[in-house]
Amino acid sequence: MPARIRSIETRVPDTVLSQDVVRDIFRTQPGVSRLAQRIIGAAFDGSAIETRHTVIAELGQAGVNATTGTPNPADADAPTFYSATDGLILNPGTGVRNDVYSREAPGLLVGAARAALDASGFEASDVTHVVTVSCTGFFAPGPDFVLVKALGLGTDTQRYHLGFMGCYGAFPALRSAAQFCAADPEAVVLVVCLELCTLHIRSSDDPDSIVASSVFADGAAAAIVTAREDGGSGPVLDLDSFSTAITTDGETDMAWTISDHGFEMVLSSYVPQIIEKSITEALAPVLGTIPGALEDPTGAVPHWAIHPGGRSILDRVQSTLALSDGQLAPSREVLRTAGNMSSGTVLFILRRILHGEDDAVGGIGAGEGIGADVDPDGGRVCAMAFGPGLTVESAAMTRRTTPRTAPRP
Repeated sequence: MPARIRSIETRVPDTVLSQDVVRDIFRTQPGVSRLAQRIIGAAFDGSAIETRHTVIAELGQAGVNATTGTPNPADADAPTFYSATDGLILNPGTGVRNDVYSREAPGLLVGAARAALDASGFEASDVTHVVTVSCTGFFAPGPDFVLVKALGLGTDTQRYHLGFMGCYGAFPALRSAAQFCAADPEAVVLVVCLELCTLHIRSSDDPDSIVASSVFADGAAAAIVTAREDGGSGPVLDLDSFSTAITTDGETDMAWTISDHGFEMVLSSYVPQIIEKSITEALAPVLGTIPGALEDPTGAVPHWAIHPGGRSILDRVQSTLALSDGQLAPSREVLRTAGNMSSGTVLFILRRILHGEDDAVGGIGAGEGIGADVDPDGGRVCAMAFGPGLTVESAAMTRRTTPRTAPRP
């Protein structure tokens, strides 16, 4: 049996950022030039994002709490990232930002993982491997260790952490999980992506920094991958094939570096053009495994999970591949309601496809609003993300609703 994604669950922080409010905060910072103000307006207004989530409660003073729906109160303590009193975006050092990562990451990490395990029909004792992914912070013992302790996994659970790969990090993690299952048919692999991108926001006139501040967000996503046939019932995603490509251009157009004041994103305006020029060739290996997909991607592949690096990227992928609005709807909906959460974003999209969610029912990350199984067995899926390099990762999957057998005693 092929390795399959048996469950995907997601979590986001409680603090919600309204895109127009955050735009105005950035635009009114001291020292921001008139040109930068125009760039900020264009970047935020053209992002196709309405809300994002952050672990920085101070930034929530410009927004609302996702759980209570009420405005967040001002923080009585000395501010670190944003002073509501002065309306100033502050500039803490990298150590301070990483301390917040170390403090806030475990809750989202464990919440998503526990929900995915519960939804899969497996027990903690079944998990043989843990693969964690993150590029927005560091601590050791790391996220993989946290999961073993918090979930009560066996101390002999094999653990792997993929760090600093960027927005395509979920694909090497899923590919590794599939390889573990091929080597050991009894394997049950927990994959978790956790990114706290907003820890690295800053006020700047630099266009790359402005664009990054307008799209990146926080979130966690977890998946259970196995070739075992027992477990709970529900739809699955067969992991059929994977592919990696490096574009001929773009090595300097997307990068992720560590500075004294956080991690700095290089995200040039040429990235959408590079992806547009390269997407057909980059996807050819996985589309070639699906009958008729090279000739007619839209007809042969009903479901598409395209990492929403930005609205322009989705527009160009849709135009180049002639995808319908419906096929891009899951990617656009995740972008609209949650922004770009780096490595975990594609799992947010795949969760919608897995459960047949055609509309925004329930809250992203809430674990609710599961739609009916509307897709027949054999519904093909193409997933894609990109990152520094410029690297393009893709996968072919098949959505199935075949009932599973009962759990083993």
